Amino acid sequence: MAINKVILVGNVGKDPEVRYFDNGGAVANFTLATTERGYTAANGTVIPDRTEWHNIVSWRGLAEVAEKYVRKGSKLYIEGKIRTRTYDDASGSKRYVTEIYAENMELLDRKPEGQQAPPPPPPPPLQASQPAQFAAPAQQQASPMPAAPVTPFDNEEKDDLPF
Repeated sequence: MAINKVILVGNVGKDPEVRYFDNGGAVANFTLATTERGYTAANGTVIPDRTEWHNIVSWRGLAEVAEKYVRKGSKLYIEGKIRTRTYDDASGSKRYVTEIYAENMELLDRKPEGQQAPPPPPPPPLQASQPAQFAAPAQQQASPMPAAPVTPFDNEEKDDLPF
């Protein structure tokens, strides 16, 4: 069994460079910085911050998303695979490049205040004259126990997240 999975959370170092191909495909390249915070050891030794720079490559739809929404300084979550490729430079020397091929990307920045989406409209109030949205079949409604009222939140999907 082999696993090649990379998860990064960091800040974009430069605006994406996007190229389109004749077949309509797209590729975006940009850098992502991840920083481990420094600290002071018990003996007084100061360990500085350590920043790693990652070359991110995204294809097709992710490349188009990067072109539209990713900018220098954006905070991103990236999942992907690590790939190393080689090439010969102008002097004939063999060069190695390590890249992260993005498979999933999430923008972690908050939207600027001017770009906030309007809040969703409130649910319509339930009125006593309206039947419940998920009423039980007629034979079960004759039960001596009254049915529990339906709240606007009863229709939402439940998830197993603890927050």
